Amino acid sequence: MERYDIAIVGSGPAGLSAAINAKIRNKKIILFGNRDLSNKLLKAPKVNNYLGFFDVTGKQLSERFKEHIEKMDIGVIEERINSIYAMGEYFALMVNEKTYEAKTVILATGIEYTKPIKGEEEFLGRGVGYCATCDAPLYKNKIVTIIGYNKDAEEEANYVSELASKLYYVPVYEGVYDLNSTIQVVKNRPMEIQGDTRVNKVILQNREIETDGVFVLKDSISPSQLVPGLSMTEGHIEVDRLMKTNIKGCFAAGDCIGKPYQYIKAAGEGQIAALSAVSYLDSQK
Repeated sequence: MERYDIAIVGSGPAGLSAAINAKIRNKKIILFGNRDLSNKLLKAPKVNNYLGFFDVTGKQLSERFKEHIEKMDIGVIEERINSIYAMGEYFALMVNEKTYEAKTVILATGIEYTKPIKGEEEFLGRGVGYCATCDAPLYKNKIVTIIGYNKDAEEEANYVSELASKLYYVPVYEGVYDLNSTIQVVKNRPMEIQGDTRVNKVILQNREIETDGVFVLKDSISPSQLVPGLSMTEGHIEVDRLMKTNIKGCFAAGDCIGKPYQYIKAAGEGQIAALSAVSYLDSQK
């Protein structure tokens, strides 16, 4: 399997800055995110505090970012990372049925992630999962509940329904649902996931569902859920001045490490994270 020097998770200013600086230093990188780059940036009506770019809209600044990475031949992989595991000499980044490997990781996930449901983190790995296509075989002929936050979750629900004896789909969004006829749609707000040693129940606002497993399919998840063992403080990743986390070879930058939530601050931290990752890689030779 191909192993990258640096995997960067996030395509906002921090992630892009990290990618550019790592590429300049001839490191083999892979960048995960959105080809539209930062949705948060696109919504900004006016940006006046980014040095050298005065009185521009967020969309205009985003277009300059995009032009920069294209000139440097940096592509964006539009695949959602479900989990990242430290494997000793490298990190395994899980994307549904695929796995990527990288010697170092830079987290630039921002802070636009959904807060966990009560019991979600407690039962993670004990009936709660974030990748239905990865873990579906574990629930063959069992009852499964999928809490879907976007349309993409429907495809995973259809896959799981072919294996499970019963599948409940709880959409946390409005729309027309493209689901197999065997799937029972439950339009009710999820409140809590309960169990003893493993999950056995999902509590909704107006009913309960007995279930053997729950997949929570979100746009993005908390860094502490993404990377087991990652130290967090008040919802932000703990780092030192070199953007090092408590996990060897793992760095972080941008809004995910704390305030102020500013584009220019994020870009600077992305550069530091990249330089620190490069220094770490060079020290391992």
